[in-house]
Amino acid sequence: MTATPEQAARRQLPIWGFVLLVIGYLVAIQTIPRLTTPNDTEYASFETTADITRGLWVTTGIGIVIVLVAVGMLRWWRPVFVDDHRLPRWVWVFPIILLVTVAAGTAYSRLADKGITFTILLLIGALAVGVSEEGMFRGLGVVAFRDAGYSEPMVALWTSVIFGLAHATNLFSEGLGAIPQVLITAVAGYFFYLTRRVSGSLLVAMVVHGLWDFGLVTCTIGDTVSLGASLFLLADIVLAVIAIATFRKVFPRQSSDAP
Repeated sequence: MTATPEQAARRQLPIWGFVLLVIGYLVAIQTIPRLTTPNDTEYASFETTADITRGLWVTTGIGIVIVLVAVGMLRWWRPVFVDDHRLPRWVWVFPIILLVTVAAGTAYSRLADKGITFTILLLIGALAVGVSEEGMFRGLGVVAFRDAGYSEPMVALWTSVIFGLAHATNLFSEGLGAIPQVLITAVAGYFFYLTRRVSGSLLVAMVVHGLWDFGLVTCTIGDTVSLGASLFLLADIVLAVIAIATFRKVFPRQSSDAP
């Protein structure tokens, strides 16, 4: 595939290079925080402000630095953060349902018990997760696969699959219980991809992703999982059904979405 003038003006990252970047990213965010976080801290379980700052903030901070350094070295600022290949307005149904679920499913009473400082720190940390993970997978990943000549359906597929597999590292800390998370995360990755495409901005996907994680994490505060968690699971199922039913509308056979 012949490179466009815009592509020729920036550095290239082959798919194998992106995979190595993801591996390095995962090694960094999985190992470095262990130096500041107690070994008995459970994944996505935050009960104190110290849990948030020593675990969530350190992890996301490392991830964001890696993403920004990579984007800067590759000179990919515009293609990573701006998407000129926007989808029809009806696709907004995906981020809208995600946000409505957050509004309805967040465990507000548990946040109230923890206090305003805890809530603000958790919100900032969750938004930072959105910046880090969207920057890596829907940012660098999407551009890498596009530059490699993949069709847009394959860009969506492979970035979502890699996003899901990236969470397989939790198998080391969570055991086989992380397998459903890998599958659910891969599906959610497609929803975030659609958010990027319909909004034309990675920043929107970052915010939606961060708020989704924030609402979901609040359901795990305390000794039991709140009923609100079931709304997040239901939303995943509903959106998955909609995604399957509308796949050909998003990626019509007679047209090519590849840039």
